[in-house]
Amino acid sequence: YHNKRVPVEFVNDKDEIDIERYTKYICSNGYQNLEFFPEGSKYKCFREPEKMSKSKGNVVNPDDIIEQYGADTLRLYEMFLGPIELSKPWSTQGISGVHSFLKKLWRTFFNSTSDIQHSTLSDEEPTPAELKILHKTIKKVNEDIERLNLNTSVSAFMICLNELTDLKCNKKAIYEPLLICLSPFAPFITEELWSRLGHSASIMNERFPVHNEAFLHESAFAYPISFNGKTRLMIELPLTLSKEQIEKEILQNEQVKKYIQDKPVKKVIVVPNKIVNIVI
Repeated sequence: YHNKRVPVEFVNDKDEIDIERYTKYICSNGYQNLEFFPEGSKYKCFREPEKMSKSKGNVVNPDDIIEQYGADTLRLYEMFLGPIELSKPWSTQGISGVHSFLKKLWRTFFNSTSDIQHSTLSDEEPTPAELKILHKTIKKVNEDIERLNLNTSVSAFMICLNELTDLKCNKKAIYEPLLICLSPFAPFITEELWSRLGHSASIMNERFPVHNEAFLHESAFAYPISFNGKTRLMIELPLTLSKEQIEKEILQNEQVKKYIQDKPVKKVIVVPNKIVNIVI
């Protein structure tokens, strides 16, 4: 038996070796009459974390990843792997998720791939919910940059885009500041989108956004509405309402009436800022 380092290009994310390609590789480097013993039906190897080095044959060429996913994806993914001061094992297992985030961001600006010259973002005034999501993200990213916690900033961008998508937000007043925030992390796609929004100057010349605390204050709560213990819908109500007012608003809601139909309501359990359960 002989221990041999296997270059990462011959190993997949499940530590399985492409034995045919690897055999050709080592035979071309002077080894003859080799015999490999599979583990089950697969040829597997074990990982030993070590610094990348050309002499060890464990180097990953960034050009290969850039060619497949783009430079912004590689840049974001390297930040997303963890705190920059820590050593981290290289893995491309989650790179497709980062790439999907950037593709989703692009699709937010354009309805189709056929017309990428005209953005579909609107000039409508953003809602309080949309402003809260934006300014929560701006605050988080500013704090993370000060601490060099870039991995959690990337996560915050992903969460922000998902939440805005859930709200079907397409407001320019929301996405322009978001692009400026994202620009140091993904400069190429943000510069391209910024230009297609009609800006002639570079996005890098824009002042970095600062959050407005007023948009972060809660003025309402989305109550999960349960019927006999099973949650069926969410209703947003002002935080200033009393228990009696909450019960009245809920029972007058048209969606709630559809669930109740003609059944008598035995009891309404209201837990302020938590849940409403209707027993029928």
